[in-house]
Amino acid sequence: MTEKKPMLSANEALATLLAAARPISDIETLPTIDANGRILAAAQSSQLNVPPMDNTQMDGYAVRAADCASGSATLKVSQRIPAGQVGQALQPGTIARIFTGAMIPEGADAVVMQEQCDAIPGSDMVRVNHTPQPGEWIRRTGEDIKAGSVILAVGTRLRGQELGLAASVGLASLPVIRKPRVAVFFTGDELAMPGEPLKPGAIYNSNRFTLRGLLENLGCEITDYGIVPDSLEATRQTLRTAAADHDLIITSGGVSVGEEDHIKPAVEAEGRLNMWQIAIKPGKPLAFGEVNRSGGSTAFFLGLPGNPVSSFVTFLLFVRPFILRLQGVTNVSPRAVPMRADFSWPKADRRNEFLRARLNANGGLELFPNQSSAVLTSTVWGDGLIDNPSGQTIASGDTVRFIPFSELLY
Repeated sequence: MTEKKPMLSANEALATLLAAARPISDIETLPTIDANGRILAAAQSSQLNVPPMDNTQMDGYAVRAADCASGSATLKVSQRIPAGQVGQALQPGTIARIFTGAMIPEGADAVVMQEQCDAIPGSDMVRVNHTPQPGEWIRRTGEDIKAGSVILAVGTRLRGQELGLAASVGLASLPVIRKPRVAVFFTGDELAMPGEPLKPGAIYNSNRFTLRGLLENLGCEITDYGIVPDSLEATRQTLRTAAADHDLIITSGGVSVGEEDHIKPAVEAEGRLNMWQIAIKPGKPLAFGEVNRSGGSTAFFLGLPGNPVSSFVTFLLFVRPFILRLQGVTNVSPRAVPMRADFSWPKADRRNEFLRARLNANGGLELFPNQSSAVLTSTVWGDGLIDNPSGQTIASGDTVRFIPFSELLY
């Protein structure tokens, strides 16, 4: 009798996935304003200093600090300098009215806030009620970015702030990795679509909506093959069709060991399975492999469980980092935070558990009362997952490892 192999741990499974990922090499150039959510294909450097000149951080008066040493100097306003205009050299004994962002005139070495000055009515004189230090309220040339410095590393996922940074140095376009092409299909003759009447024994296909939303969050191009009949031949045909034009095929359901679970034999017939079942709860039946294409290359395959919470959790923990790695992202690990458990979990499990929990008003975590893999309500109610090691009980007051959904959904 063949000895049953031990299941992989979550860390071992993720390492297997990431080691196998072949980064997409196709590059597109997009206008910077259209590159939100994309992955940068090459490092970007600045050709200029930011700011490009010394400028003021405040509305006020540009001064020579030495002229204001008394703390109550009365000086003549020689000019007015709005942002975008270049003033004249500041002469000794004078000050310049200046506005936020405007270039510091030659000869000035400090700015005094307007709140610390009093204009003398009927004259062009101002009393400066402050003793400024040289450099006060001045942004120096290159204080933010030095010309020639790298501002965005290759593999950066572009958000609004990265796009703003690129724009601040004049980058009108950016090279990005082509979007991953992902095919999805769902198995189970019991599945129905919302809007259809439910026959006896049928359920609505919630996983189709959950997985498509998660894939859209990651910027994937999605081909949805819908619900595939529970037969080996139909499953094999869909795998062949999907492999032709996609980087990754994702299925939901059919990855257990029942007579109507056809994913495993179908993938083995059309390619190979590199991983089958992992020691986590929920989400034990996770499959990873490759499906052959006619030209000799392969498309990646990830088979997720059919239970909705299992499908959701395995996507967050394994599919998300795999897709990011396909796009060349190096750091794909979500950040976890240590937090206080305001609940008890007295029964340890032999598998690594991922418990749905949320923050409470006291700064701790409370647990959703029903941790069943079929209770999708827990994923909406919760703020994230508690990563509870195998064999570990939790007592109220213990510190646990919490992964917020904000670290897992994008």
